Amino acid sequence: DIIILLFIMKILSKHLYIVSTPIGNLDDITLRALEVLKNSDIILCEDTRRSIKLMNHYKIKKKLISYHKFNEKKQLTKIIEYFNEGKILSLISDAGTPVLSDPGHILIKECINKKINIYPIPGASSVTASISVSGFEDKFIFYGFLPKKEKELKKVLLNLKDLNFSIIFFIPGIKINFYLKNFKPYFSGRNIFIGREITKIHETFYRESIDKIKLFLSPLKGELTVVISEKYNKQESGSDFDVKKQAMKYLKKYSLKDVVDLISKKEKISKNKVYKICLGIKKNEKSL
Repeated sequence: DIIILLFIMKILSKHLYIVSTPIGNLDDITLRALEVLKNSDIILCEDTRRSIKLMNHYKIKKKLISYHKFNEKKQLTKIIEYFNEGKILSLISDAGTPVLSDPGHILIKECINKKINIYPIPGASSVTASISVSGFEDKFIFYGFLPKKEKELKKVLLNLKDLNFSIIFFIPGIKINFYLKNFKPYFSGRNIFIGREITKIHETFYRESIDKIKLFLSPLKGELTVVISEKYNKQESGSDFDVKKQAMKYLKKYSLKDVVDLISKKEKISKNKVYKICLGIKKNEKSL
């Protein structure tokens, strides 16, 4: 098979592979990712103790080297030596797509400088997983981890508050209430989505408006993926004319209840208002 042959030739060309791994469920890994890992001489891991679980699950026995934010500069010289020896190297993070708020930037820049080819092996990402189920606009900005100190955090939020895109953050569950308190004055009028334990047994999604969401009674465990919705133009989205136009279209296909639910969620206005508009349309139709 020509495709397999070309793939094997690429594997044997001794490059750096940026391999996406599962964000929770170990079945969320591509066949290509497994093939690359099996053919790697060395796998650079954010935490070898976590990565070994994935390797054992798929019976992959390769040399694992710890590569994290505290040692990535120190490890750089040795890693380049491996390339010079013709070794095949793969970089993985604890979960998801490497380099996104994870170690790897320094290595990638060095590989670019030394003309070492870098190939992405796509796969799971909590960023795309979260935006896909958030219900928010798919035009988004990924910020990653926010500052831990309130003064620095407020400067960042001030710069982000007027951007009319969905905004994605990584937040430690233990700090969720701290960030929620600071989100409220800057993102008032928007909605929030919180993804916890995505793809795992205890996967949980929280959806609420920024103004109404309450602080959690106890800290959440793990790392959260938080999405702030795009800004809503209340005058446009809530206009009676626009709602009436949509209602007239949907009532031809769906039940009154379904139309009310659909438009209320879509336009972020009360079901009662949509219901009255729909009733007015039906009364006009009967009088014709």
